Amino acid sequence: QVQLVESGGGLAQPGGSLTLSCVVSGRDFSSGVMGWFRRRPGKEREFVAVISRGGGRTYYADSVKNRFIISKRNENATLFLKMNYLKPEDTAVYYCARGPMETTEEGPFDSWGQGTQVTVSF
Repeated sequence: QVQLVESGGGLAQPGGSLTLSCVVSGRDFSSGVMGWFRRRPGKEREFVAVISRGGGRTYYADSVKNRFIISKRNENATLFLKMNYLKPEDTAVYYCARGPMETTEEGPFDSWGQGTQVTVSF
């Protein structure tokens, strides 16, 4: 059984940075596509970023492009999301997910973490 555990959330000021981590166990980390999604207050869960199995391809939602960076370290089975220039509208619960294909849709992702809260505020 695959387990995904996020960490690194917390409180940040607008313009600040945070780095989220997601440790994956129970399956071969490098065989799955990994993604980050978020649920902002009062909204549906939405796509943030996705990274290919080898890490060579990434894709971002327009709202985070040029501010967030998704990366992975296969030898440690860890996924990262470096969030820069944070805005109050980035406040959300962030989820990592594992799936079989590179997509912005959450349906194909079949394993999910429990989420980590990110709050951006003065």
